Amino acid sequence: MSGPKPSLKSGGSPQSRFQVDVVTEAAPADGSKPPEESKSRLRVVGFLDSVALGSAMDIGLPPDVSHDPDAARSDSVSLHSTGTGHTHISDSHSNTYYMRTFGHNTIDAVPNIDFYRHTAATLGEKLIRPSLSELHDELDKDPFEDGLANGEEPSAAEEAAVALAAKEAKGGTIKFGWVKGVLIRCMLNIWGVMLFIRMSWIVGQAGIGLTIAVILMATVVTTITGLSTSAIATNGFVRGGGAYYLISRSLGPEFGGSIGLIFAFANAVAVAMYVVGFAETVVEMLSDVDALMTDELNDIRIVGTLTVILLLGISVAGMEWEAKAQIVLLVILLAAIANYFIGSFIAVESKEPKGFFGYTAIFLENLGPDFRDEETFFSMFAIFFPAATGILAGANISGDLADPQSAIPKGTLLAILITGVTYVVITISAGSCIVRDATGDHNDTVSDTVNCTDAACTLGYDFSICKEGGCQYGLMNDFQVMGLVSGFGPLISAGIFSATLSSALASLVSAPKVFQALCKDNIYPGLGMFAKGYGKNNEPLRGYVLTFCIGLAFILIAQLNVIAPIISNFFLASYALINFSVFHASLANSPGWRPSFKYYNMWVSLAGAVLCCVVMFVINWWAALVTLLIVLALYIYVSYKKPDVNWGSSTQALIYNQALTHCMNLTGVEDHVKNFRPQCLVLAGYPNARPALLQLVHSFTKNVGLMVCAHVRTVTRRPNLKEVSQEHARCQRWLNKKRLQAFYTHVFSDSLRHGAQFLMQAVGLGRLKPNTLVMGFKNNWSDGDMRDVEVYINTIHDAFDLQFGVAILRLQDGLDVSHIQGQDEILTTHEKPAKEVVVSVTLTKDSDSDSCPSKTTSSQSSPLIVRETKCPLSLSDQRLLETSQQFKRKQGKGTIDVWWLFDDGGLTLLIPFLLTNRSKWGDCRIRVFIGGKINRIDHDRRAMATLLSRFRIDYSDIHVLGDINTKPKKHNKLSFKELIEPYRLKEDDMEQEAAERLKAQEPWRITDNELELYRAKNNRQIRLNELLKEHSSAAKLVVMSMPLARKGTVSSALYMCWLETLSKDLPPLLLVRGNHQSVLTFYS
Repeated sequence: MSGPKPSLKSGGSPQSRFQVDVVTEAAPADGSKPPEESKSRLRVVGFLDSVALGSAMDIGLPPDVSHDPDAARSDSVSLHSTGTGHTHISDSHSNTYYMRTFGHNTIDAVPNIDFYRHTAATLGEKLIRPSLSELHDELDKDPFEDGLANGEEPSAAEEAAVALAAKEAKGGTIKFGWVKGVLIRCMLNIWGVMLFIRMSWIVGQAGIGLTIAVILMATVVTTITGLSTSAIATNGFVRGGGAYYLISRSLGPEFGGSIGLIFAFANAVAVAMYVVGFAETVVEMLSDVDALMTDELNDIRIVGTLTVILLLGISVAGMEWEAKAQIVLLVILLAAIANYFIGSFIAVESKEPKGFFGYTAIFLENLGPDFRDEETFFSMFAIFFPAATGILAGANISGDLADPQSAIPKGTLLAILITGVTYVVITISAGSCIVRDATGDHNDTVSDTVNCTDAACTLGYDFSICKEGGCQYGLMNDFQVMGLVSGFGPLISAGIFSATLSSALASLVSAPKVFQALCKDNIYPGLGMFAKGYGKNNEPLRGYVLTFCIGLAFILIAQLNVIAPIISNFFLASYALINFSVFHASLANSPGWRPSFKYYNMWVSLAGAVLCCVVMFVINWWAALVTLLIVLALYIYVSYKKPDVNWGSSTQALIYNQALTHCMNLTGVEDHVKNFRPQCLVLAGYPNARPALLQLVHSFTKNVGLMVCAHVRTVTRRPNLKEVSQEHARCQRWLNKKRLQAFYTHVFSDSLRHGAQFLMQAVGLGRLKPNTLVMGFKNNWSDGDMRDVEVYINTIHDAFDLQFGVAILRLQDGLDVSHIQGQDEILTTHEKPAKEVVVSVTLTKDSDSDSCPSKTTSSQSSPLIVRETKCPLSLSDQRLLETSQQFKRKQGKGTIDVWWLFDDGGLTLLIPFLLTNRSKWGDCRIRVFIGGKINRIDHDRRAMATLLSRFRIDYSDIHVLGDINTKPKKHNKLSFKELIEPYRLKEDDMEQEAAERLKAQEPWRITDNELELYRAKNNRQIRLNELLKEHSSAAKLVVMSMPLARKGTVSSALYMCWLETLSKDLPPLLLVRGNHQSVLTFYS
């Protein structure tokens, strides 16, 4: 519950203690009384070490420190850390935080970035600003009585994170800038093996023009995604986790959790893809020199396994080594690209038979497409696009970047630009100097007898035989043609190795980092072991091993043609959600959405999301369907598990916007009887105190109407508002955990009546406002103070005055279970330890615990955590606990008996109908009981049957009570007389003045005149109880019209006696009285 109070002792560690002296600023020279502002303020007069001095200076302590050993009055102040990432500065004199502001000793703090850090901040320790109560409350109030300020009690996870952050700071973590951390990684990942072994073939098929169109289309998708990534990355501090972190913090755990898992898996399998690409090239080279170890397939497995083991070693060695390896690979790759361009300008005659002629007239011939083997523009796009999917390589290591907000936008967008330009330039170059088909034969020169018109003919070669097929050279036939063009062929092979290994290394690092962030958030139970990090950089070694195992498994399969399209679609699904995140956040218009990167547009982001989805189906329609199904399945799972996280996602913001809009729209619509819904204000006290009352109301309000669990708290001491706020949150969490669709609210008042008045007038928003007051019956009213009965009955009168309907539930064993130790708990802020329960502990069981459901006196305490003791329950408490859960169970076959004696607008009939629509009550049938005369029973039954059929309400039977006005039995009348006897005024036995004085003091007393006036009504309540026992003793629930008492005429005691007599010794009884406005209609 409450956190520990900070220590205020002067002793302790010298590293966090310093002496202070009471001083006054600008004190008059004559020693007169100092100004009020300077009273009780403290100046630091001597730090005991330089560490404490540095910390104090950071948070604004005065630099002008001095030590006065002769101070007559010296208090101890401690600058102490709570061990939770919070630093407090407190003093034992005023017991408040100390901050020097504008040259004056005041505890009001100036703006400071450390006030806004998360508890587990890694860039600095979180400071706690003075709370409002510390600045505003009386001086004798203890600001630390509830633990940490601002209600921020740290969890064990937060404490561990702070400890880890301190450890990292001590060890000096390796952080990368935007070039080494983002730009180089993205370029290496985008410049894949496609650059050297597929670009030339795509140019041959699609021609220069359409190939550039393919590149531009892919670049448009990646650029929009890059802009969206930049917008999200600059909307606050970015932690580790890459795409998962960006999506989960924007759209919430449902989308983030589903994408995070498949994105990490996609990167793990991508390791296998790139390594197999490398291994195939190596094995091909071995085959050329006849140096195979076994056969080609097994050689690929052997080389791939050795390669992935080497890459794992580089990754485990740490991010610094991995970054150095990436730089080496980049140098090789740049050298290979430069080697190609240099070679393209060096025309070598020996290369001409193989199709390379240098920059000549070939350009115009290769400008248009020449699709073969059923290839199309979209198939070319599908083949090329995976080459552009490396744009998140930098974002995936966001936790290892020195400044992610600056590095991710600059590095990602610049990488897209550089690589896009490179692809376009290579396309133009390859299309300008290499013909589509070549034989490789020096003898295929142009002869006068052949009619030759293509570009090769103008250059002296006749490759027309290639139209029949079988040629091995040229753009269309030789995947290694760039090696032919280059100045030094082996350097192109080195470039292929560099491209594949760099992409594999980036994926091998990305997958564990993303997976570690996912596991830290505990979205999927059971994966927590992979959240642990090692070393100064918090390396996810377990994640590396897992990624290695997944990659190795797919390497050993060595058949990636099926899985490759799914991997590309996994990446595209991530891109689509990143784009959608920006659109969603902009649409929600949350004040928290204010990225410093301004070059984005919500509609462009939406178009990018749609484009990504279209590209998914263009690349491979069945893989796109598989991807969507996997995302949907994971989304449903996370939604069902409801992880206990709150990241302020745009989903929450949009829900708020929609709720606000709909509420405003409702205010412009007049109420209509067809749209009437019972919206219940339930005076239940603490939610776990009267579970039966809440369960029954929830049964007929779920997905139909509003339910507010209200709590009137009558306290004799001033409430601790921070404690109240925490308690409110716990109660709402309890309702959510029990799947009760209800709001919890409380109010402090001097009495139940006044509190209920406040609630009935103030609770609600627009049309979402309660219209029915629901209370528990005051079971033990006769044993308590009759003033409480007066308050209880007047609360009912107030409800009718405010045009509320009223419902009162009575269970014979009672409703209140709060005095029973071990009953259902109210959840604490964090998950409670095992074998602890929360109960409402009362020093003495309140006599009106059932009837004043929201009353909390000074003799009662809030729900407390206590150790569960196995003390046996009394028989009555066992029965009470059992009956308190009866509405939670399925009711089975039975009846709901509706005693609709008086027309209140139809609420008495509507509630049973709504109950029977629930599965728990679905087997129950409605029986309707109405009053009537003996000679009109058939007529009254037919009239009621007609009315019910018009209302379209199913019923099993209608009973007309013709004997309702028969005199009750004598012993029942005698019991009623004994019941009212203690509450009679008996004015005939005393003087008139004394009687009037007693009536004024005790207005609940029953006068003789009142008894005589309501003799018939008294007898009716007695007779109705007899009929209820006769007809409805076996009902699952009795819903009955509640008798009304005229205000100012019927005393509270008599009305209470009516309710008691009417409802005693019966099954669960719900007394209902609507506000006499129609809630049912038979008009369409």
